[in-house]
Amino acid sequence: MITPNDILDFWYTPPMPEHWFASTPAIDADIHERFGTLWEQAAAGGLDAWRETPEGCLALCIVLDQFPLNMFRGEARSFSTEQQAVAVTKYAVARGFEQSLPHERRSFLYMPLMHSEHLADQDESVRLFEAAGLDANVRFARHHREIVRRFERFPHRNAALGRESTADELAYLASKEAFTG
Repeated sequence: MITPNDILDFWYTPPMPEHWFASTPAIDADIHERFGTLWEQAAAGGLDAWRETPEGCLALCIVLDQFPLNMFRGEARSFSTEQQAVAVTKYAVARGFEQSLPHERRSFLYMPLMHSEHLADQDESVRLFEAAGLDANVRFARHHREIVRRFERFPHRNAALGRESTADELAYLASKEAFTG
């Protein structure tokens, strides 16, 4: 049986910390092979007991928010557990669990809010990253918030979700701003 510490040991052991953002097909395949069944279990609510510890909440956020982005890159289901991850983050913050986590690990607890298409979640991600002094994350969270504010969704997701892009979204996606934040 995989535990929250197994997830955290995997996620915070090289090469993951250096490559999580620009993942490689090999890392994506490794995550899918090792944790695909675990993600399915979490998506079905089978890991809700993990919510009772700070480490469990962090591991659940990684499984529900980060792993599908790797396992299902470019597919609609890469966003299928986004709202479950948001709920875990909100639960953890309400319980003050982030205070028990090492400072450098808090960013992945807050990421689901940053990845949400809801403005209230986006605003909360900026506030949490700022309060934690996670300056690099603040820049990305502000950028994500401005995209959602401008388009009321993430145009980056349109192809994966089978949505049509508006002319404004297409112009944005072709711009340097879309990639630089």
